[in-house]
Amino acid sequence: GSDRYLNQNFYRSSEWQRVRAFVITRDNGCDLGIQDRPIAGQILIHHINPITQEDIVNGSDKLMDPNNLICVSHETHNALHYGDDSVVHKFDFAERSPNDTCPWRR
Repeated sequence: GSDRYLNQNFYRSSEWQRVRAFVITRDNGCDLGIQDRPIAGQILIHHINPITQEDIVNGSDKLMDPNNLICVSHETHNALHYGDDSVVHKFDFAERSPNDTCPWRR
């Protein structure tokens, strides 16, 4: 819409470029930060908690918070925004067991 210039100015800022580079490095350029899912094409940075035009105008902390940002592929980004999970990789989930996330407690 008519407020798109706000997004463009924000995403072209040097501060955003620095945060974007940090997130790509942190996530090793992998889709959703999952190590065995490297992104072959363009890497997008997704705001986990969506931002609004007001966030941009007011300089909300969540714009640049690395804890609110994650690397995604174009396909994953579309699935997140438009609800089309047909393009998202499927996972085989292991059955959970007591203390499976705390190996020192087994």
